[in-house]
Order: sequence, then structure tokens, then C-alpha cells
Amino acid sequence: MSPALSDHRKGLLLTAIGGLALSMDIPLVRLGDGDIWSILGIRSVATVLATLVILAGMRLASGKWPVLVPGRAGLVAGLLYGLSSLTFVLAIFNTATANVVFIVAFNPMFGALLSWIFLKEKPQAATLITMLFMILGVGLIVSEGLSSGHFFGDAMALLSAFILAAAITVGRASRREMGFVPLLAAILPAVLGLAQALPSGLSIAHPWWILLNGAIVMPVAFWCLATGPRYLSAPEVGMFYLLETVFAPIWVWMIFAEMPATMTLLGGGILVAAIAAHSGWMVRRKSRRPFAE
Repeated sequence: MSPALSDHRKGLLLTAIGGLALSMDIPLVRLGDGDIWSILGIRSVATVLATLVILAGMRLASGKWPVLVPGRAGLVAGLLYGLSSLTFVLAIFNTATANVVFIVAFNPMFGALLSWIFLKEKPQAATLITMLFMILGVGLIVSEGLSSGHFFGDAMALLSAFILAAAITVGRASRREMGFVPLLAAILPAVLGLAQALPSGLSIAHPWWILLNGAIVMPVAFWCLATGPRYLSAPEVGMFYLLETVFAPIWVWMIFAEMPATMTLLGGGILVAAIAAHSGWMVRRKSRRPFAE
């Protein structure tokens, strides 16, 4: 097995773990049962504190600090990750869970376009065809949001997908270690959330769910997904964000008995089918040709 192919499989494993962890984000936010700014602030503070503990442990174990923010690219990616946390939570509180995860599924297609424009990584014909089907699927979901008054939440979900794709593309372009960037970037939503929540007091009915999410689930998810671009292309990493698309509505349905609307299910079905077909094509293509940078 060539080193390049081995690195590609390492990237697949890391991003798969990250995507599965991320699928628990929305259910845990919902279980917390609080106002948007309190949850955003506490969730982000927990992520930052957990990151500092991890960094201190690594410093004691190895005698040196790991790479935290690799130069200007790290700062740009950090800003984007911080903004994506804000838009994602805004989406959760302003539209249905299924709408959020299905629309965020547009992430890899935004990644393909940004990589094409800025990294000159021209997408294959199969990727372009997949994008057309995804546009159709998102269009159906957004049309449901327009009729039910959820347009703002749907728009925030779409913006979150674009910002995440931009952050992944920056990481891909730099080829630097970005694992801790989204974790430290949680400082931005932490400050914003607490600034909005503290004047009137924090309001979270079940804070332990939010602490679990911020201190354990999000660090695992963000570190794995932010490390992925070292080994995979931006569209490939984006695909693994879509594990949330598949599993988050299942968790929400099991916990809260929240059934998605018909148009959301139809649009989401088109998205998942398009993504699955494209992912299968990518895996077969990689197995025939070693991953080359």
C-alpha cells in the first residue's frame, strides 16, 4: 500500500469519526432546552475549556505545545469556524431539525465550487451532476420553509454550509495542521453568546447536556473534521459532514418524535441519494488510482 493511499484511508477514518460525533450536536442542543444565546455561550465555553485542558495535557506529556493556529490561514479558518457555529445555532432555533441537516448537506458542493475557483481542483463531471440534484433537493426543502415561515432558519443553514466549506477549503489550501483551530475558534461564539445572555441571566433547563456537547462531542467532531483536509480533498471532507444529515433526524425522531414535513423528506431523500451515489463513485475511483496530491 502506498503512503499516499494510507494517508487517504487515515483521512477517511478521521472524518467518519468526526461526522458521527457531529450528528449528536442537534439532539444535545435540543435536550438542553434553553434560549439560543445561553446555549451558544455555554456550549462554546465548554469547548474552549476542554481544548485548554487537552493542550495542557499534551504539553505535560510531550514537553512542547502542539500547533495551535498555523499562521494567517489558521486565523482565517478560525474566524470562519466561529461564524459557522453562530449561523448553525441560529438555524437550529429558527427552522426544523431536518431542514437544518439536509440544507447543511450542501457543504461538499460548496466545497467543490470553492476548490475549483481558488485551488484549481476542477470537479469531475459526476460531481457537477450531483450538484444539480442537490440544488433540486435544497430547493424543495427551502420551498417548505417559505410556506411555513422558516425562511430565516433555512437561510442560516445554507450560510452555515457555505462558511464551513470555505473553512475546509482554507485548510486544504494550507496543508497545515488545523485540528485545534475550530476548537479555539469557539472563543468567538462564546463571547457573543455570553454577552447576549448574561445581562438577563443564563437560561438552560438541562445544562449537563450542553456541557457534554461542548466539552466532549464537539471537540472530537471538530478536531477530526478539521484534520481531514490534510489527507482528503475539500469535497470529500464535506461529504462526511453529511453523516449528520443521515443520523441527526433519526436521533431527533427517536428522542422527540419530531416527524419531518413531506417536502423536507422528499428533498432530503434526493440529497442523501445524490450524496451516496457520489461517495460510492469517489471510493471506487480512489481504489483504482492511489490518492495523489
